[in-house]
Amino acid sequence: MKAVGLTHYLPIDDPGSLRDIELPEPGAPQGRDLLVRVHAVSVNPVDTKQRAPRAGEVSPPRILGYDASGTVKAVGAQVTAFAPGDEVYYAGDVTRSGSNAQWQWVDERVVGRKPTTLDFAEAAALPLTVLTAWELLFERMPLHFDDRRHSGQTLLVIGGAGGVGSIAIQLARHAGFTVVATASREDSAEWCRRMGADHVVDHRQPLPAQLQALGIAQVEVALNLADTDHYWDVLGDLLAPQGHVGLIVEPRGPLRIGDPYKAKCIGIHWEFMFARSRFQTADMVEQHRILSRVASLIDAGELRSTARTSLGSINAANLREAHRLLEGGGVTGKLVLSGWE
Repeated sequence: MKAVGLTHYLPIDDPGSLRDIELPEPGAPQGRDLLVRVHAVSVNPVDTKQRAPRAGEVSPPRILGYDASGTVKAVGAQVTAFAPGDEVYYAGDVTRSGSNAQWQWVDERVVGRKPTTLDFAEAAALPLTVLTAWELLFERMPLHFDDRRHSGQTLLVIGGAGGVGSIAIQLARHAGFTVVATASREDSAEWCRRMGADHVVDHRQPLPAQLQALGIAQVEVALNLADTDHYWDVLGDLLAPQGHVGLIVEPRGPLRIGDPYKAKCIGIHWEFMFARSRFQTADMVEQHRILSRVASLIDAGELRSTARTSLGSINAANLREAHRLLEGGGVTGKLVLSGWE
């Protein structure tokens, strides 16, 4: 099978950082695994972090890729939710071989049926960011998706035009929040509005004054999806007493956890989408349920894909370009690739 892999951890401008390779096709799946023929993938910051330059040689080649859609070819003996021929989408497991290959084994508990109204590329844009945003908002935080009890409350999304932010805006709006997103360019600000943001402010400028100009003195919930350290102090001031902050980016240094966070009893919530699969948690199947629910919401027209830029077919040159763009920052929505040359 065709695949894109690495044998050394190199800078992305090195042609050897990601290479077109040929590998044997996987054998029959075992246990709860599906064997999926991969039709489309998208690329996330986790791919660039996993590929980041460091010492060491990898043998056999490592296959990255943590967002995919495709068709089930075969199922393991313990599989109950899928059958050959099913069209699926998933983010997979960072501890296993990834989706930058024509065939992939993946545990059914982290897989959902592909939304019927989306093509494979549009579907591949979603799983990692959907799971990250959903888990952060509705499982790590004590928030509620369905009953609109958050009407009148404000949720701030720092990094609203990125992959996770684009989904978080939509989910928060559905849950009843007034959503304020941050973006620094007009095209990314317009993207946030298309995703459903009520207001967009510039994260290059002081946030408190911009929120005050909107009549917002404090926010009940903030998602810092960009820079944990940089926004730590300002969010401590902006968050309401008993508010919540959600984080996905590792801090560069120690964070001051005292006041105002302690005085206000602000809840601090971390999200790492691969925690369930990495540690084989008892509730791992929850990711299957989330993806299935989101597929229904998309097919009902209540959520939309965040695919923004297609980089062509799945090969090393196009994946290197995707990594280069992500490392450069400023990517709006999701980068997708589909088909094999």
